[in-house]
Amino acid sequence: MEIPHYETALIVGVGEGISASLARLLSKQGIRVALAARNPGKLDALCQETGAKAFACDATQADDVAKLFKDVERDLGAPDIVVYNASQRARGAFVELAPADVAQAIAVSAFGGFLVAQQALQRMLPNKHGAILFTGASASIKGFAQSAPFAMGKFALRGMAQSLAREFAPQGIHIAHFVIDGGIRSSVRVEPADRPDSMLDPDAIAANYWNVLQQPRSAWSSELEIRPWVEKF
Repeated sequence: MEIPHYETALIVGVGEGISASLARLLSKQGIRVALAARNPGKLDALCQETGAKAFACDATQADDVAKLFKDVERDLGAPDIVVYNASQRARGAFVELAPADVAQAIAVSAFGGFLVAQQALQRMLPNKHGAILFTGASASIKGFAQSAPFAMGKFALRGMAQSLAREFAPQGIHIAHFVIDGGIRSSVRVEPADRPDSMLDPDAIAANYWNVLQQPRSAWSSELEIRPWVEKF
């Protein structure tokens, strides 16, 4: 049973939650880590902690994404793990939503995933090796009131992940989509004392991503739902 070996990871859409936990975990595994965000300056502390390198990128812009991959390849090597963690919401009554806001939300949540995956696959296919992970949400499988744009983007991202898995898994590329079904714990968002572990721990989410990355190709997962033990289905 052969466990995949990875050398360089690129995480797109980095904040202080899942992405930060994943950067810490991957760096501890000896993997070189690149972090991409519109404002890379906010990642200074995380880079100092993990040894990761930050890059500026607007994931909705094809030229930005192409430049990101070229820069990461030049500085760290072509990434054989790529995580797309970017998303954007446009909340409000459906009839009052601004079309431009909806278009931007869909572009960040879904179209950016397409751009990133396309660049990643161009580099992974020659070696028939690599993994692309997409971060979904409850909205990937159920749309909520006054949150249609988020569901539109997340449904699209999930559909793309399914298509990519069917097309590229037989070529050695592990494609997986994660349904993050529940609130994520943070420094400003903690669960009540009488409901322990009722929110998702970002470190535990990252551990699940790593577990999927370690799957032998004879038993790959293409989707994983992750929720706290008390979260309703």
